[in-house]
Order: sequence, then C-alpha cells, then structure tokens
Amino acid sequence: TGGHVQTEWAVTMGRNMHPVTQVDNTPPPPPGAPGPEARQWALFVHLSALLGFIIPFGNLVGPLIIWQLKKDMDPFVDDQGKEALNFQITVALLMLVCLLLALVVIGLLLMWVVGVGALVLTIIAAIKANEGQAYRYPFCWRLIK
Repeated sequence: TGGHVQTEWAVTMGRNMHPVTQVDNTPPPPPGAPGPEARQWALFVHLSALLGFIIPFGNLVGPLIIWQLKKDMDPFVDDQGKEALNFQITVALLMLVCLLLALVVIGLLLMWVVGVGALVLTIIAAIKANEGQAYRYPFCWRLIK
C-alpha cells in the first residue's frame, strides 16, 4: 500500500546468505507535486539572489540565469523562478528609491530595513520551495507573468 519491497542479501558469519526483506513505508508524492530535482532547482533559484551581497546586481542575475536555464524542466521551477526574479526586481527598485532618499538621511535606514527584509524573505522562500510549496513573496511587484 504505497511502500515498495526491497530485497537484499545478508551475509551471516561470512558463510550463509539469506534474503532480508525491507519495506519502505514512505508514501509517494501526490500527483502534480514537484519532484526532488524540481524542488532543489527552485531552492537554488531563490538562494541565487544572495549573490547580490557579493556581486553588484547578482540578486537579479542569479535568479535570471537559473530560471532561463531550468524553466522548461518543470512548471514548479518556472513558477518559482518568476517569483524570485519578480521579488528581486522589486527589491532593486526599492533600493534605488532608498538611495535617492539617502540624500535626506532616511534612505540609509530604509536601505538597511529593505536589505534585512529581503534576506529573511529569500531564506523563507527557499525553505518553502525545498518543501515543494509554491511561495509567494509579500510586497512583490509581479512584472514577469
């Protein structure tokens, strides 16, 4: 009932061999659920945005490259790639506004808030994607449909 039987040969005392039957009770994923490889690539597309901490505009380039390479692999990867890219576009636009507001000092504080918020939401999205759940970022301007 959902599990499969695996037979292995066990060696006892180096001489006698007898079959050992193991039953795997792990239920199969529900129909339409993303497989492990799709979940892994969805995780990567979200976490690739962290390149923005190392490379200028890496938060846009990372998700864009992975999404373009893997979007045809699985609908889940395509969906999460668009979501990650849309969120990072929103973050980039917010950072630009914060940069302009830095002229009146408040932008520096807002830049810090946007950065920490983006980091936390990106990690949450990566965890949810790895669990096979389609994550939707709050406060996201969805330009790519």
